[in-house]
Amino acid sequence: MSAYAAHHEPVVESPPITPDVFRAVFRDHAARVVVVTAPGAPGPVGLTATSLASVSLDPPMVSFAVAAGASAWPVMATSRRLGVHLLDHGQDWLATRFATSGVDRFAEPVRWHPGVEGEPVLEGCAAYLGCRVVQHVPAGDHVLVLARVEHADLSRSGRPLIYHDGGYASVGTAGRATPINRAR
Repeated sequence: MSAYAAHHEPVVESPPITPDVFRAVFRDHAARVVVVTAPGAPGPVGLTATSLASVSLDPPMVSFAVAAGASAWPVMATSRRLGVHLLDHGQDWLATRFATSGVDRFAEPVRWHPGVEGEPVLEGCAAYLGCRVVQHVPAGDHVLVLARVEHADLSRSGRPLIYHDGGYASVGTAGRATPINRAR
C-alpha cells in the first residue's frame, strides 16, 4: 500500500457523466473558431469547428473533430484535401453560415476561390492552412481528422474569433496587418 493510500480516504466513484454535464463543461472552454472546407461534387462543402489543435511541428500537422452526422462529412470523408480557415473577430457571420444546415454555404456574400490543390479558400480570414488528410480516427459520435499542413497564409489582421458559453467573442487587441505567407 502506498503512503498516499494509507493516509487518505478511498476514492468514491462518481456517477457516469451525462451529455448535458459534458456539454456544460465545454461551454465554459473558450476555443478558436475555424471553418474547414473541402472540394466536392457537385460543389464544395464546409463546416464550422472549434476543435482545431496543433499536433506536430515536424511535419506540421493539425487535428479537428467532425460530427459523424454532419451534412459536410460524407464529402469530407472522401476528400484528401482540406482548407482550414481561422476566423477573425468580425467573421461571426461566416461561422454561423458554415454552422447552418440547409443553406448554400458558399453563396454570396461568401468570397472564395480554389486553392493550390483545389480546396476551397475563403477570402479575408485571419489565417489559412492548406492541408492533406493523413488519417481519420473514429471517436464516439465524431471522427478525428489528422491533416498535414502543406500551405499556410497568416495575415494577423485583428483579434481571433472565439466561441464561449454558447456565443462568439474575441480576445486580444487588434494589431496592424502583418502578412506572413508560407508555402511547402
